[in-house]
Amino acid sequence: MSEPDPYMLRPDPEDGRLTRRMAGIDHTGAPAEQDVAVETALTLFLNGQEIVTMMTIGDYPDCLAVGYLLNQNMLNADDTISGIEIHDEKPHIFVSTARRTDYEYKLKKRTLTSGCAQGTAFGDVMEKFDSVRLDPAATLKTSWLYALTKAINTTPSLYLQAGAIHGCVLCERDKPLIYMEDVGRHNAVDKIAGYMHLNGIGPEGKIFYTTGRLTSEMVIKTVQMRIPVLISRSGFTASGVELGRRAGLTLIGRARGKRFVCLSGQDRIDFDLDPEEVPDEPAKLRRKAAE
Repeated sequence: MSEPDPYMLRPDPEDGRLTRRMAGIDHTGAPAEQDVAVETALTLFLNGQEIVTMMTIGDYPDCLAVGYLLNQNMLNADDTISGIEIHDEKPHIFVSTARRTDYEYKLKKRTLTSGCAQGTAFGDVMEKFDSVRLDPAATLKTSWLYALTKAINTTPSLYLQAGAIHGCVLCERDKPLIYMEDVGRHNAVDKIAGYMHLNGIGPEGKIFYTTGRLTSEMVIKTVQMRIPVLISRSGFTASGVELGRRAGLTLIGRARGKRFVCLSGQDRIDFDLDPEEVPDEPAKLRRKAAE
């Protein structure tokens, strides 16, 4: 009897809206076909004011919009969302709150980040960063880490099917719970932040996993979500590590097979499993990560 699926939500590679089959040729000149990710320009409005246009694969636009506003400090955790309207023909999404907002000044301070598909961060995104206190008692067992990387890397996904995509996963102990994908890792993390907010899911005991680089943007958003552990199969940037140390975030990169590197918050790690008992990552996944 198979084990129950731990995911509350995970990618659907069979969703025909998210990829398109396109024809071309391969390295020998022979005809070839490839599934490619579809990009959609989604314009977000907050209380009638245009905020930003995001390039996205188009799934879970409500989660993306709410998570984006939360992570840009344009929506407070205790704000009452009075309405979310999605107009597919544009496409536009309209978020309304009980609190009156006016972000004309903040919109003048936008900065493009290093995120794929040009993530946007506002100049005062650090407003709440230093006030966040991450759980000092949180623990990451290496047995959980190895189980998570194996489960996530073998989950059917758009990344495995089409590439040119990033994924983020909310986890608890050794179980992946919510897996979101998009053309930019900033969109994927915003989707999870929005899903957590809209469904009343707290950060307690949670672990965050991303396929993308551990940049300052990823660290800031994870800290704002109050999740104490951030894991990636990719590498670090110096600013990401510095901010992780500043916040007391456990930051783990290059998590592939039995190998990983921790550059911040190593005191949370419980080495409860001998790495020699863990098999190396299959060659197929190593090749995919290099693409």
